[in-house]
Amino acid sequence: MHAPYYSLNMYLQETFGEKLYKLSLETGCTCPNRDGTLGTGGCIFCSAGGNGEFAEPLNADINKQIELAKHRVSKKFKGKHYIAYFQSYTNTYGDTERLRSIFFAAAKNEWISAISIATRPDCLPPEILHMLTELQKQIPVFVELGLQTVHENTARLIRRGYALPIYDRAVQELHEIGVSVVTHIILGLPFETREQMLETVRYVGNSNTDGVKIHLLHVLRGTDLETMYRSNVFQTLSKEEYIDILCTCIELLPKNTVIHRLTGDAPKSLLVAPMWSANKKDVLNSIQKAFRERGIQQGKNNRSN
Repeated sequence: MHAPYYSLNMYLQETFGEKLYKLSLETGCTCPNRDGTLGTGGCIFCSAGGNGEFAEPLNADINKQIELAKHRVSKKFKGKHYIAYFQSYTNTYGDTERLRSIFFAAAKNEWISAISIATRPDCLPPEILHMLTELQKQIPVFVELGLQTVHENTARLIRRGYALPIYDRAVQELHEIGVSVVTHIILGLPFETREQMLETVRYVGNSNTDGVKIHLLHVLRGTDLETMYRSNVFQTLSKEEYIDILCTCIELLPKNTVIHRLTGDAPKSLLVAPMWSANKKDVLNSIQKAFRERGIQQGKNNRSN
């Protein structure tokens, strides 16, 4: 029995008629886990850069950031249009009018076909939702929610800072205003079993999220997670373990869920473990081989609702 998956590239081709490349941009936002509202250290896996090390420098206005980011990716992407991706920290956590000016300027840029905003489910107050309502009338908007896990013990350990019902409410409210939701999941969080990881995937699959980003847990230099790892408190997943769990995740998700990512990138200068993940080409080739062996196929004709 085949369990096809609906890739981001396929979705973009169907929706926009072309491949789009993400340009990592900055809003200058912080995070309630960093500014003292909920804490000061961030989530235990989060780098000092808010996991946005590939973004353009904040000291440029948004149109300049777009030009710099285009130049950065010009050797590997020859397309005409891009997604403005606001990745690092919490990009709806700040002054609404300032964020409005950034997002709407990006929306008006001739090179930008969509906007993707990474944030937390607990950082979507009414004024932000109102602003996003207006924004999505001008350009397609994706809001990426960092859920990571549905297990409260793990959520407390990683200092996520909000309860699961807040995620559910965020998905509902974003759908009510016509915004697409992408949910982030991390496989390999400390002390989680394989079945617990799959429970998270099942829950997310039933949450009506439009897309999913699946990440491997990376241990980055300078994080509290690194301290735990070097103290032998937990072990990271092997490549074989990760790919086996990933295959099952794809089989469990609804067939119309867009799979935005099968693993994640970590800056090699910061990566502590697992080192096998640094060879991205090998990892992706191994994933595709496992998909073939498991009968997991990518293709519109194999996808069902």
